[in-house]
Amino acid sequence: MRDPHRRLSRSVQEFLTSVGVPERGHLDDLPKRWEKFSDVALLQRSAFTHTRWDGLGQAGLWEAVAEGLSVSRLGRKGEVSGDFRKSNVELLLGEDDVVERIENGCRFEYPFCSIMWSQGNFSERVRVTKLVERGDVVADLFSGQGYFTIPILVHTEAAHVHAFEWNPQGILALDRNLEINSVSERCTIHVGDSREAGADSIPGGADRVLLGLLPDSQGGYAAALRVLKREGGTLHVHGLGGNQESWANQVEDALRAIEPGVLLERLAITKGVSKAPRWEHLVLDVRVSRA
Repeated sequence: MRDPHRRLSRSVQEFLTSVGVPERGHLDDLPKRWEKFSDVALLQRSAFTHTRWDGLGQAGLWEAVAEGLSVSRLGRKGEVSGDFRKSNVELLLGEDDVVERIENGCRFEYPFCSIMWSQGNFSERVRVTKLVERGDVVADLFSGQGYFTIPILVHTEAAHVHAFEWNPQGILALDRNLEINSVSERCTIHVGDSREAGADSIPGGADRVLLGLLPDSQGGYAAALRVLKREGGTLHVHGLGGNQESWANQVEDALRAIEPGVLLERLAITKGVSKAPRWEHLVLDVRVSRA
């Protein structure tokens, strides 16, 4: 049976029969979407939250769901929260939450219950590697486990990446991912709040700066301008916006307010995966020049 929805339905139905629970809308309430990677399936936040499922997890429901989805570990997504952008995934089945992902020729290991991973950013992770030029010094102000830093180091001839992170678990995962991809020698990890980064954080300055924080990376604008080379460089600014033009104007106005007189050249606006009705994940590439 190739259809995963049918496999899930049959596995759960067999479980309900085995524990003597009458089918009262249970099968109609099964999740229609999930994220699957390695040996893990991540269910949506609303999955199995109706009272009809109360107590069945302890009776073997999660094993039945995992069997239907052909995985050995099962999680349920939570709401990303806090300064550390914790994923807050609930581990429903499994002994630990450390997982390996392989994406675009790069390996990543991280604890999925506490560190978020945005599958929808895949195209942007590929795109930015095509923009980095040979010899570039790159600053990744919100590096997390390195899902922008690692592809840049693996797939480009960047001279060096300065990765800023303050989540202790993110730092450990980043250090591990640099090691397993054999790129540690071309990266410096800066531990602490990247918003406090100064011009002396990167000797000689950066050619380009990544500000990959959602829903808003404005807190990093001032630091980004400080760590650029004296003559300037390129910023890749992420955020949520409804209208591309007005959002880009707001970003540029905020940059000019921080550094009056700076010259800005809009290079591109890229639209990513929608995050909510009328809200898009947008990325502005803007070149900064100083007289």
